[in-house]
Amino acid sequence: MHKLLYRTAGLTAFIIAGCSSLHQNSLNLASDATGATQVKSIQFSGTGRWYQFGQAPSPDLPWPPFALKNYTADINYETASARVQISRLQEIEPGRNRPQPTEQKSDQYVSGPYAWNVAPPAAGASSATPTITSQPTTTEERAAEIWATPQGFLRAAQTHQATIEEKGNDTEVSFTLDGKYRYQGTLNANHQLTNVKTWIDNPVLGDTLVETQYSDYKVFDGGVFPSHIVRLQGGYPVLDLNVTTVNANPTVDIAVPAEAAKKPNIIVAANKMADGVYYLTGGTHHSVAIEQVNHIVLVEAPQNEERSLALIEKLKETIPNKPIKYVINTHAHFDHSGGLRTFVDTGATIVTHEPNQAYYEKIWSAPHSIRPDNLEKSKKSPSFINFAGKQVISDGKRNIEIHSLTGNSHNDAFVAVYLPKEKILIEADAYTPQATNAPAPTSVNPYSLNLYETIQKLKLDVGQIAALHGPRVVTLADLRAAVGLTRVAK
Repeated sequence: MHKLLYRTAGLTAFIIAGCSSLHQNSLNLASDATGATQVKSIQFSGTGRWYQFGQAPSPDLPWPPFALKNYTADINYETASARVQISRLQEIEPGRNRPQPTEQKSDQYVSGPYAWNVAPPAAGASSATPTITSQPTTTEERAAEIWATPQGFLRAAQTHQATIEEKGNDTEVSFTLDGKYRYQGTLNANHQLTNVKTWIDNPVLGDTLVETQYSDYKVFDGGVFPSHIVRLQGGYPVLDLNVTTVNANPTVDIAVPAEAAKKPNIIVAANKMADGVYYLTGGTHHSVAIEQVNHIVLVEAPQNEERSLALIEKLKETIPNKPIKYVINTHAHFDHSGGLRTFVDTGATIVTHEPNQAYYEKIWSAPHSIRPDNLEKSKKSPSFINFAGKQVISDGKRNIEIHSLTGNSHNDAFVAVYLPKEKILIEADAYTPQATNAPAPTSVNPYSLNLYETIQKLKLDVGQIAALHGPRVVTLADLRAAVGLTRVAK
């Protein structure tokens, strides 16, 4: 057996070669090779590509790509905490007309059971204090990123009674964290971790595979580390990183701010737009409830089950003694479809554009064992109305029109809802109104222009626009101004 010992940045590491008889000690050898027991914290940086999970423009397409100008992860293994800083710029896929890309920066944190983001003060803001936003739904994903790193995986394997199985020249290592998160890793003949699989909960996909692939191990200033990392989630890449720098045992001291430790309070406010029509706000994503003779039609079930349960309770108060019979889904992006399963469990029919029905039927058949929701417990079969072009839901007194937003590059199966009697248009993501005093956009959003052109083509008489994002109900004049056709009179 030949052993090469080197020291760098206080880290002792070993490269073992020509020693097949040591397969039984693969886990220890791999830990030695990465210095896992000596590495209490790590920082690594690089460039490459980042992909927006859950935002595919069509169910059969991968997540949309962004050029990754910088990715820096700071991890403290002893406190199970991390900070990830990202700078990215969206890439325009061939054949799509997207808004002019601008650089996006994010500053993400996790520490134990808490996750949060930090945003710098907005330009011209009166306060210089950064904005801290709790992100409780990302805790599992961010924790998985810690324990899927080579050092994190090997440290956890050594302390969580890992099962080790030889498979040819490879070794498979598996263990469970917190009694429910499974981890499986593969060590190659050189005792390098090449692959880690784990499963986390997602409101849409259920038990979701997160797979991280490591290759091209190199000696950095911080020790041996893969120079290429590919992470896949939901079957498609979410990160493709070329590592350029690694530092072992940097100071990573992450304190949990009070804002992150607060339990989120889900608020639903019912704002009357017309008789029997309510704009349901209280967060980043809105819905609209429309009363018909014997039931309620709900437009949009966003985010997750918690939001949907809050919507149900609010509607019992706002429109009592009527069931929610239909839920209209504007498109399949996860933030706009994450609460649909809750309404399937209550017996509501999901109204959605082709080909979303086949997609939902497929993904909703997957298990939700990590965090069972109501549909996982009831095992009810979904009921759908799917359509192309136009669909009308009528009770004889009130018509609800659903129109396809054909040619909108945001999504290929995308709809807006129109109430002809009330002259109300309901839409998501095509147009997001700005705050009243916000500066005017410097370029026209093609999604908004497509929405306006669709309104004109269909000859819809629009008085109010209830956007499912944004701070307020607006008018067609606001949309015209947003696409550069006119200015709103003050």
